[in-house]
Formats: sequence, structure tokens, C-alpha cells
Amino acid sequence: MKHAPLWDSSAVRAVLHETDSNHGTARALLERLAEKPHHAVITNYLLVEAHALVLRRLGRAVAREWLEKASPPVLQATARDEERGREIIARHGDKSYSLCDAISFAVMEARAIRRVFTFDRHFRQYGRFEVIGV
Repeated sequence: MKHAPLWDSSAVRAVLHETDSNHGTARALLERLAEKPHHAVITNYLLVEAHALVLRRLGRAVAREWLEKASPPVLQATARDEERGREIIARHGDKSYSLCDAISFAVMEARAIRRVFTFDRHFRQYGRFEVIGV
């Protein structure tokens, strides 16, 4: 799964939410990504964040169905990833990275994941990954 892009919660929301401004782009990218054998991974933090976004915007039924049937394979962030996320936030005090963003960066670095499917500008700001979406 090393070559699969990480999915950010913003991409999940855009794929599922028809009125999201990025919905069309997200659906088109999803079709292209789905052609690859390992087309997605998500961290346990992003899974929680995405579920909360979908629950809030689209309701229980959609959130439950996505969680049960459509969520990508989950990479568990380690204690080291969490520590590295805190270091990233401390080092980049001029940025508004969330802890979830920073842990995502740490997981990607630790597992040599180079691509991220996102509409969150923070991944581009961090500057170490190929951003699919934005």
C-alpha cells in the first residue's frame, strides 16, 4: 500500500457531498484512482475526522454506510507519529495545521507515502507531498 495515496477527510467529504464545491473534481479523481489496485489508504485519525464530517453534513445513514462499506484501509498512527505531529506543529508555528494534519504528515513521511488526495491547502503548504485534488 506504499504507493496508494492517503485520503484526507476533505476528499472524503467532497466525494460524498454533492453540493461540495469540489464534488465534481473529487468524483473524477476517484474514478481515476479506483483503476489502480491499491487506490487509497486513510489514517485512524482521518477516519474519525471524515466520519464526523460526513455525519454532520450528510447524516447517520450515509456516515454509517461509508464507514462500513467504503472507507479505505486504515493505517494506525503510532505514538511516534503523534509525537512527530506535535513536533511539526511546534516547528511550523506560522501555519494553522491541525494535529490531525500534522499526524497525517508524520504517517506519510514514516511510510514513504508521497501522494495525498485532499482539498486541504495545508498539505500543499507543508510541501513534501504530491497533492491530488487542490
